[in-house]
Amino acid sequence: MVSNDKGLEDVLNSGLESNYDEVTDSFDAMDLKPDLLRGIHLCGLKRPSAIQKRAIMPIIKDRDVIAQAQSDAGKTTTFSISALQKIDSNTRACQCLIVAHTREKALQIERDILGIGEFMDIECCACIGGTVLLDDMEVLRRGPQLVVGTPSRIHDLIQRQALKTKEIKLFILDEADETFSRDFTSEIYAILQLLPKFTQFVLHSATIPQDVLEVTTKFMRNPAIIQVRDQELPLNDIKQFYIVLEREEWKLDTLTDLYEAVPITQAVIFCDAHKVNWLTHNLTTRDFSVSAIHGDTKQSQRDGIMRQFRSGSSRVLITTDLLAHDIDVQVSLVINYGLPASPENFMRRVGRGGCLVSKGIAIHFITRDDIGSISEIKRLYGTQVEEMPVNVAGKCTCLL
Repeated sequence: MVSNDKGLEDVLNSGLESNYDEVTDSFDAMDLKPDLLRGIHLCGLKRPSAIQKRAIMPIIKDRDVIAQAQSDAGKTTTFSISALQKIDSNTRACQCLIVAHTREKALQIERDILGIGEFMDIECCACIGGTVLLDDMEVLRRGPQLVVGTPSRIHDLIQRQALKTKEIKLFILDEADETFSRDFTSEIYAILQLLPKFTQFVLHSATIPQDVLEVTTKFMRNPAIIQVRDQELPLNDIKQFYIVLEREEWKLDTLTDLYEAVPITQAVIFCDAHKVNWLTHNLTTRDFSVSAIHGDTKQSQRDGIMRQFRSGSSRVLITTDLLAHDIDVQVSLVINYGLPASPENFMRRVGRGGCLVSKGIAIHFITRDDIGSISEIKRLYGTQVEEMPVNVAGKCTCLL
């Protein structure tokens, strides 16, 4: 893959304004492979989302693409469909490489690709940290056409020549902002340098700060820039409330009161990493059934916890921003035990509510010092966040 300074200059000078405005309103109009289209319909995808209408076609047409959209706008499906359309099932070698910043996200992408591509003669494998390296090497010997993984594991496999790059024609970087913010910059650079010279580069992200642009666009050629504006994001049916508490230590009692007032089908509680175990312990002590995942949870434990959560045997999951957009389950309620550090992470958390349902609720616990942050979020995203009424149960029961 080669550097293209003109592409970098064009993107930076554009201020990341969309330069590709073609819209395809249906999957049937995209001239997709019949078996791929069959898989799309079987998965219940009736109409493309805003990002899918805009981004699938330029990827299929071999354009480098920068696609910016909110985390739950359908980006994973966008590049899953595009990659499946482009690969040659008769070639037993990696043709599409997808890099995700967390193990959970990589596994989610693998599931989506295998689901949509159920009727196609393709093989996709996930190569992630926390698993046996030799197992990945054995799977790669079979020549899967699509490989998805985390940066360090993918780089390691390429260096060991277990992952052959000769036939790779499409490289997809998911959640680029998160990837670079977690110090994976050197691994991404190294991977890109080892790909064939004219590999197509697709970058998806909820936010694209300047440092991400400066790194990634060096490897892109005249990219199609696609933005899904805030008004196009599927957040209108997520009802948001905030509860003002005078003291931080009152949050636990407020949370237990909320449990008793609101019928919870399935919920995610976000909090700071250092509070996950503390909150889990205190809720368990009060006879609430909860599960928890954080950055130090071993992969085997994460897999088991997520299986329980998806099956419904565990109804409440406590986690951190690490997994704010990697929990691909039906969630009707999101609780922010505290506000995240950035507005972007706030929107990622809220995006879990109603992710796979028509309506959802997000409730934010704040102190007086956080009121200004709520006002800023409302201004930035044009979203409604109301103070929680006294009649909590009456307001929430109708939506859950």
